[in-house]
Amino acid sequence: MIFIKNGRIFTMTGEVIENGSVLIDNGKIAEVGEDLVAPLDAEVIDADGKMVLPGFIDAHCHIGMWEEGMGFEGDDGNEWVDPVTPHLRAIDAINPMDEAFKEAYTGGVTTAVTGPGSANVIGGMFVAIKTCGKRVDDMILKEPVAMKIAFGENPKRVYESQKKSPITRMATAAVLRETLYKAKVYQEKKEKAKDDPSKMPEFDMKMEALLKVLNKEIPLKAHAHRADDIFTALRIAKEFDLDITLDHCTEGHLIADYLKDEGRGAIVGPTLSNRSKVELRNLTFDTPRILHEAGVKIAIMTDSPVIPLHYLPICAGLAVKSGLDEMEALKAITINPAEIVGIDDRVGSIEVGKDADIVIFDGNPIKDIDCKTYTTIIDGEIVYKMDK
Repeated sequence: MIFIKNGRIFTMTGEVIENGSVLIDNGKIAEVGEDLVAPLDAEVIDADGKMVLPGFIDAHCHIGMWEEGMGFEGDDGNEWVDPVTPHLRAIDAINPMDEAFKEAYTGGVTTAVTGPGSANVIGGMFVAIKTCGKRVDDMILKEPVAMKIAFGENPKRVYESQKKSPITRMATAAVLRETLYKAKVYQEKKEKAKDDPSKMPEFDMKMEALLKVLNKEIPLKAHAHRADDIFTALRIAKEFDLDITLDHCTEGHLIADYLKDEGRGAIVGPTLSNRSKVELRNLTFDTPRILHEAGVKIAIMTDSPVIPLHYLPICAGLAVKSGLDEMEALKAITINPAEIVGIDDRVGSIEVGKDADIVIFDGNPIKDIDCKTYTTIIDGEIVYKMDK
């Protein structure tokens, strides 16, 4: 049992408790408020003069799949020999011993949504995990959480070098459509086989993975930087009546009104990087502000290892520098990504019953360059405490 007292608590539910307390019991948040009394057997953390926040969430990264300080040996994010690999699962490639995880939770990031890269049209299944642990099976918050798909330059570049399709945006869309149609046929055959087992189709692992998308158990997670690619992703999602999240959304500020009408959240980033390819020419920290002002729910992401995960609050701070409201920036790395990804029943805010993922800072992590993490708590366990 842990009792945090005297903190300035940002619940991310619209309430800031100026001198509040949080009681943690059995890995969950048991009480939040003012004038709480610490149980006699609780470990007490005095957060006087400090900010208490829900653990930060990165809604799109590749932590553990491209290991720190390694080349090919630690590069497990892209199986770039087949443009259609929906059956791949991130959990089979993540190395939780990678030092990037410790950097993440000491920097306040307690949940990472991580998965395959964007070499393939369909890359495989993302997972939402906590950032502290030795065995990935014990770190899972939700698996699978989404199915990665990619548009734009990346699949074009990968398969042009192999002299096979897709090497155009037309082909990328066609490959995705064709695969989704095949998955629908597979689904229909399985339904008919319930009454007549002789009609059961031959097992297809790729199609089995896509059934989760067709049944709306998980969304498509669309790598799309350019405005036209974003619209293509939305077009195909509508054609097949699928859920989708818009990831990167680099040119989202150019089509903000359209995205508001679509009612989809935008996971924006990595913006703290150079314009390494043509489709990033309109890269700007204005994007989160413009999307928010248009009424689009936003999350800010790192795309780690493009930007190290522990720099997530810096990315939020640079969005504030470009005009985004400070509270909205905090939401963009806490409750908003949780809601967009579909894990807000567990994380993203300091509320009774949610996982006790809480970070205490000695300053404002998105404004103060010298701000330090005082304590990080994940699932009710103190995983980091600043040396005094």
